[in-house]
Amino acid sequence: MKIEHVAIWCNSLESMSSFYQHYFDAKSGEKYENQAKKFSSYFLTLPEGARIELMSMASFQILPSDLYVQFTGLAHMAFSVGSEEKVNQMTETFIADGYEVLDGPRWTGDGYYESVILDPEGNRVEITV
Repeated sequence: MKIEHVAIWCNSLESMSSFYQHYFDAKSGEKYENQAKKFSSYFLTLPEGARIELMSMASFQILPSDLYVQFTGLAHMAFSVGSEEKVNQMTETFIADGYEVLDGPRWTGDGYYESVILDPEGNRVEITV
C-alpha cells in the first residue's frame, strides 16, 4: 500500500504548480477543467511516483488566515531529499527566494533532520533527510 496522491485546494493553480515543479522536480499533467462545477486541477507527479493534486473551485472555503496557528486537518507534507546537506541547501534556496522558513534546519526529538517552510499559499512543507 502507498499514498497515491495528496490534494490541496489552491487560490492560484499556476503559482502552486510552478512552485512544486521548480523545487521538488514534480512533472505536471494537463490542466483539467469542469466548467459546470467551476473546478480546475493539475496532477503533479513527483520523481518517486507519488502525486499532488492541486485544485481550484469557485465555492471552496478558506482556512483560518493565521498561518502560524495549527488547526484540525492536514498539518504538513514531508519530502525526503536524501541528506542533511540537501536539506540545508534547499532551506538556503527557499530563504534566498523569499519563502518563509518556520523552523530548522534542525534535528527533532523524534530523530528527523528537517526544515519547515511555507509554500506560496501558506501550506507547511517539511523538508527532511
